[in-house]
Amino acid sequence: MTDTTGVLADLTAEAAEVDALVAGLTEAEWETPTPAPGWRVRQQIAHLTFILRIAGLAAAQPEAFVAMTKSLTGGLDVAVNAALKEFEHDPAEVLLTKWRADRDNSIKALSAVPGDQLVPWLVNPLPPYILACAGMMELFGHGQDIADALGVRPVRTDRLRHLVGFAVRVRDFGYEANGLTPPETEFRFEITGPSGALWAFGPEDSPERITGGAEDFCLLVTRRRHRDDLGLRAEGALADQWLDIAQAYRGPAGEGRTPGQFDG
Repeated sequence: MTDTTGVLADLTAEAAEVDALVAGLTEAEWETPTPAPGWRVRQQIAHLTFILRIAGLAAAQPEAFVAMTKSLTGGLDVAVNAALKEFEHDPAEVLLTKWRADRDNSIKALSAVPGDQLVPWLVNPLPPYILACAGMMELFGHGQDIADALGVRPVRTDRLRHLVGFAVRVRDFGYEANGLTPPETEFRFEITGPSGALWAFGPEDSPERITGGAEDFCLLVTRRRHRDDLGLRAEGALADQWLDIAQAYRGPAGEGRTPGQFDG
């Protein structure tokens, strides 16, 4: 699963799904609170706009991106909060226009990068495929927050395979966020996509195993649902511990969600 063309096509489709959630909202509906404490629908889109903007900059103008990251004081969280303020007073239509422009520019810039070339990023340079998978993670997580706020149940597809593979690749982020040493033992992941396809990663004979559906797995690693509300199964003490701390992004874990917070 390292086809940049394929993941960018799926990234485009996922971005369109998020766009469809907000395109028809009224000015007042853009202020709807989401399950992320202190974040309204507006701020979710502002965050996605900023992340895709800097991804596009990294792909199209790597030297400018490196200079920008060196100028950051306080890390990415501070930069994101500053970016949210930039959009704070935009009318909905203006923010929607910015989101669409930065989304399209980012995907276009990533598509122009050869698959074997690294793109500078916040910690380590990444191949365009991996950066696009990280974009899928952002769209899934923040799109889920918007959907929850609006009472919408997203229709999931096998596009989730990119996020599943990415989350497996960054298995250790949860340990790092909690100040824990990642175990040397490799895990076996057997995740079933919406189509029924089985996506397997890791040694077949591993004593540490995670199994379940792709949507539940993605909700777990983006910390949009508590493990108790998901149909994931762990075999082995290490795998069971991982379900408590799993996350597919660097940095603080955030508050996550509580058991039974969402109906169904």
